[in-house]
Amino acid sequence: MSALFVCENPAAWRHVYERYREVIQAKGKKTDKLLILDKWYQEELPSIIAGRSGKYITQSELVKLMEWKLTRGKFRPRLQQLVASNSEETVEKCSRKAFSLLPNVQAAIAELSSLKAVGPATASAVLAAGAPEQAAFMSDEAMQSVPGLQPIKYTAKHYDLFLSKMVECTKKLNEADSRQDWTPHRLELCLWAWAVASQQQLPLLMEVDVKGSVVEKSSEEGQRPTKKLRTK
Repeated sequence: MSALFVCENPAAWRHVYERYREVIQAKGKKTDKLLILDKWYQEELPSIIAGRSGKYITQSELVKLMEWKLTRGKFRPRLQQLVASNSEETVEKCSRKAFSLLPNVQAAIAELSSLKAVGPATASAVLAAGAPEQAAFMSDEAMQSVPGLQPIKYTAKHYDLFLSKMVECTKKLNEADSRQDWTPHRLELCLWAWAVASQQQLPLLMEVDVKGSVVEKSSEEGQRPTKKLRTK
């Protein structure tokens, strides 16, 4: 369980959120691949989906989304090959129906899971890109951060439990934050960033007091202001 998940101070969460891009850079420091893929997933893909008449994703977008998922998390090359075997027609038809089933997230997950190499985790990534206010990506890091989910199971039932806890936490943060811009998707970004920062012992851990406050850094450190991540 992550100390961040039980933190009820929006300022602490926001600080982690605003450092997400830096954590992405730290994790993918050897190449720009993760940074480029993540920018596409977080910014470009949501705009593309929203701009369509009836939300859906294409076969090439599903393949690229899988590449993002495996680069950001655990790499499983076989999944990349299998997901590419889905036809263009099948991916569009299936994803269009899945988005039309919302707000029934479970039904949408089941529909997307009918595609080859797509389970609840990949399906949740598709939904989070097009409906971040209703879904959160079922990442390993986020799942491990939420209490009551161990041992982790990559099933639709387990995702439902995970999402219910994420939605509950989202509501609490929005009640305490005048901006009211928290979504389950945004929470996943924070939990992922916090978990990776913990694994790599990044400075982010020393900057946030999850009991309620953000630790100010001295100007002598020459810390540049971070650029906010734009998400929908």
